[in-house]
Amino acid sequence: MQQGSELAPIGLSTRMMASSWSFFVLIMVSSYTANLAAFLTVETIVSPFSNIDELAKKKTIKYGAKEKGSTLIFFRDANYSTYRDMYKYMKANAKDVLTQTNDEGLEKVLKEDYAFLMESSSIEYIVERYCNVTQIGGLLDAKGYGIAMKKHSSYRHAFNAAVLKLQQSGQITELKNKWWKQKRGGGTCQEEGGQSAAEELDLDNVGGVFLVLTVGVAASFFFTIAELLWDIAATAMRENVSFKDELIAEMMFLIKCGGFSKPVRRRKGSSNRSGEDSNRGCTPPYGFIPTITTTNSDDK
Repeated sequence: MQQGSELAPIGLSTRMMASSWSFFVLIMVSSYTANLAAFLTVETIVSPFSNIDELAKKKTIKYGAKEKGSTLIFFRDANYSTYRDMYKYMKANAKDVLTQTNDEGLEKVLKEDYAFLMESSSIEYIVERYCNVTQIGGLLDAKGYGIAMKKHSSYRHAFNAAVLKLQQSGQITELKNKWWKQKRGGGTCQEEGGQSAAEELDLDNVGGVFLVLTVGVAASFFFTIAELLWDIAATAMRENVSFKDELIAEMMFLIKCGGFSKPVRRRKGSSNRSGEDSNRGCTPPYGFIPTITTTNSDDK
């Protein structure tokens, strides 16, 4: 159900104004809808693999890790057959796939068809700063970090209580967000990711629509003035008055805004002619004074 008015504009100026405004609204709503649809469209990134098992079967993509690093040791000591096969592959192609630092592995990822295996915390740090690098798949293993201290140290309980307090208060998470996502270029990819592929609607895109609206309003105003002057001239000729007087009267009526209808005016000389005609058609009544006769009772 749609609600609308059944009143249609009659004058040329009002029709032109309504047409210009309707065209303007139609184009603006259509442009907004199209831009909103493009903004909400999510681009799907197709990955060459989705987990470690698919990577192991890929022959076109090389993979490696940091030499003498904890990740490579994890593959060496793993009981899973796929992980052991991957370790054998990396050792057999050590010159091509193993690196001395994580930065070398990142450089190979950017330049070659290469997947670098490393710790998740380091991956999160890099992904926040290099928007063309991403993490694929979940974690292969979960390990925690600890602080090494002397056995039976008196500070052990104090450190445990302090770390537990930081975890419960959320300060560790705040520190991670600060150094991973804010400081030293962090959060760059989040800012770029928040931007849509759809371009903003600026004046260059919708300038023509505003031009059509402006021309329509100007033409409507021109025709309104023309219709008003034409009506004033016709009324002046019909009422046998000057154009100037009729224009002044019309402007005064518009300025006062006193009502929706004008008072009925009589033509010049109409009152005199009507009085003369009434005098000619009617005769004044005759004066009649009745005679009253009085008698005195004494005379009788």
